[in-house]
Amino acid sequence: MRRYQSSLLSDAAFLLLFVVCFIHVVFTAGDPDRYLINMILLNISFLIAVLTYFTSITIGLILNIVFIFGYGTYTIYQTVIVGEPLQSYHYYWLVMMPVLTVVIALLTNANRRLQQEKEQLQAKNASLATLDERTNLKNTRSFQSDAAVFMALSKRYQIPLTLVVMTVKHWDELSRMVSESQITDMVYDISRMSETSIRMNDSLYMLNADHPTWGLILFTDEDGAKIVVQRLKEKVESFNNIEFSNKYKLDMKLTIGAIQYSEEVETPLDFIAKARQKMEYDV
Repeated sequence: MRRYQSSLLSDAAFLLLFVVCFIHVVFTAGDPDRYLINMILLNISFLIAVLTYFTSITIGLILNIVFIFGYGTYTIYQTVIVGEPLQSYHYYWLVMMPVLTVVIALLTNANRRLQQEKEQLQAKNASLATLDERTNLKNTRSFQSDAAVFMALSKRYQIPLTLVVMTVKHWDELSRMVSESQITDMVYDISRMSETSIRMNDSLYMLNADHPTWGLILFTDEDGAKIVVQRLKEKVESFNNIEFSNKYKLDMKLTIGAIQYSEEVETPLDFIAKARQKMEYDV
């Protein structure tokens, strides 16, 4: 409801701005005898409106007060000293100048509210998202939730549980050799390859999207995990010969670390950290 009100206020202010600008143009063009002075005042009006848009309504109102004082003094001089009779057009700019300022302030306020709501929605979406947008794999937030359950099951029913963490060796150098779209394709291809190397009841996660890092939760012990690791490396070799050599003109190697769950692992993040330590031995 609040977002609808902000959008409605923004639309109304935008339409009012068109109306006021149209009135300004018609008034300026409709009086040839005062065309020069009206053009000057029209430019001043737009200048105050622009300053109000980029600052605040307070600054706009202060500038309007200064303008009213200056234009009022000029009008009094024309009436008292020059003898020009006081007419309705003398009041036009005294009224319409603040009106334009207020309309601009309303538009600015509505747009800022919409921007704030957009940022809040983006932050909320990021905090609730459980899938990586490039690969549709579960992300770190989902991993923490799932791993906590799997660790509890492993401890309660003595089911072996192993985490395999892998990254692409020399990723920073490789990513500089291809375009942004190819990087996305590479991450997607590696993810699909990894999914075909595990069983249906195992889980694959994207732990770090910026520096692609995958996590595989396997319901097996370290010996069983070594079979999966070997299968992954063999797939990579085949992948290099078939896909990467033709599609990306690159050779890829994986750095892999595996750790079996034990009581020393206190949290899911601790699980990842210990698996990363094992990666140091994969040279």
